[in-house]
Amino acid sequence: MMFESRKWDEIEVGQSAELKRLCTADDFYVFAAASGNHNPVHLEAEDGDGDGQKEAYAPGMFVASLITAVLGNLLPGPGTLYRSQSLRFHDLAAAGQELCARVEVLEKLPGDLLRMKTEVRRVGDDALIVEGEAEVHAPQKHLKFDALEVPGLISQRHRHFEKLLEKAEPLPDLVTAVVCPEEPVSLDGALLAAEHHLIEPLLIGHPEKIMSVAKELGRDVTKFEILPAEHPRDAARMAVQLVNEGRAGAVMKGHLHTDALLKPMLDKATGLRIGKRFTHVFVMDVPGVVHPLIVTDAAINIAPDLETKVHIVQNAIDVAISIGIDVPKVGVLSAVETVTPAIPSSLDAALLSKMAERGQITGGEVDGPLAMDNAVDLAAARTKGIRSAVAGRAEVLVAPGIDSANMLAKQLAYISHAEGAGLMLGAKVPVILNSRSDSGMARLASAAVASIHYHRTCGDRA
Repeated sequence: MMFESRKWDEIEVGQSAELKRLCTADDFYVFAAASGNHNPVHLEAEDGDGDGQKEAYAPGMFVASLITAVLGNLLPGPGTLYRSQSLRFHDLAAAGQELCARVEVLEKLPGDLLRMKTEVRRVGDDALIVEGEAEVHAPQKHLKFDALEVPGLISQRHRHFEKLLEKAEPLPDLVTAVVCPEEPVSLDGALLAAEHHLIEPLLIGHPEKIMSVAKELGRDVTKFEILPAEHPRDAARMAVQLVNEGRAGAVMKGHLHTDALLKPMLDKATGLRIGKRFTHVFVMDVPGVVHPLIVTDAAINIAPDLETKVHIVQNAIDVAISIGIDVPKVGVLSAVETVTPAIPSSLDAALLSKMAERGQITGGEVDGPLAMDNAVDLAAARTKGIRSAVAGRAEVLVAPGIDSANMLAKQLAYISHAEGAGLMLGAKVPVILNSRSDSGMARLASAAVASIHYHRTCGDRA
């Protein structure tokens, strides 16, 4: 975006400009840090007025500051200086709402002064949040700037994971078959989840190896059942058997290859099939994103066809509903946002969108094809002229294949400081797929998502 100033003699009465801004809870934390106003009624983690609800109302001066963005960027633009500003507040704004700040020239005054009408309205219902008048000095020179880069600020980590833990910990401990917890990371992750009352682990593997690792960690595993299995394939089969017998409500991957874990689950006679394709989701906690972001399928289906993508989308919607997203917004990604026959992923995306419209995929809003920018950024979607319930607001991102999904998840992890809770869906019970590089919080979140999803979707079969 180019910002260009207008001098006093270039401006006419009646000229106007506006900017839109989606307010986030992170905005209010950053504003609290910058202003020193720590009023808890503005912070989403707190109940600031004692009514039992966490409000995250926008600070009044934060809303008013949106007016300064229009003055300083657009009209009169770079070089503008305040002389005065009056404000009258009419309504409250909250995190998750989009606001539109607007200014209009009312009068040209001597000394390069302009009298401006100023207001901020909520997009959607056009409710007036604040109004007033400003007097500003117009720029003395004609200036032009490319949009200036300012550093992004991260106010919180693990905000979404902490909410998942709060939701899961009151639930009954989920009996979980932990397959081959025979090295420190996998055993420690299972024990950590048990300490938080997320799971009750059944440790399946070589008993001597498990006890040796426990000793190395300084952990006591004697209170947990250890089921002997000499080889990973035997441990995986035992986990499937425990689920089929009703003794386990989830499976957790330990120190074995994913293929070895899944092979007995796929057995048509004795496995864990329930008529759905097995698909993978990452429930990601991305700093600065106001909701959990689900990325699929980054680990199971290499080059999914349309039928498989239907299962990928439906499974992702189901887990999104479980974690508290009432009507998940699903963006089906491609390199473009238009249906292009030369790009097969754009055709699949359009078909998935139409299938959701016709009720063949249920529970969420599905839109595609969407390029990454207009899936997650409202301004980018508007620039491309894309208006839908999903564009710019996607909570689930469906990639064309395993390459792009895996790259997306790892880019979020290693560049955007996100963490992901990994889960396989489509089986009789949730399957927790952790990585050796996962943090303790990511492992806890994986167990929490599994527990929440199990108790919503599978509990009645237990």
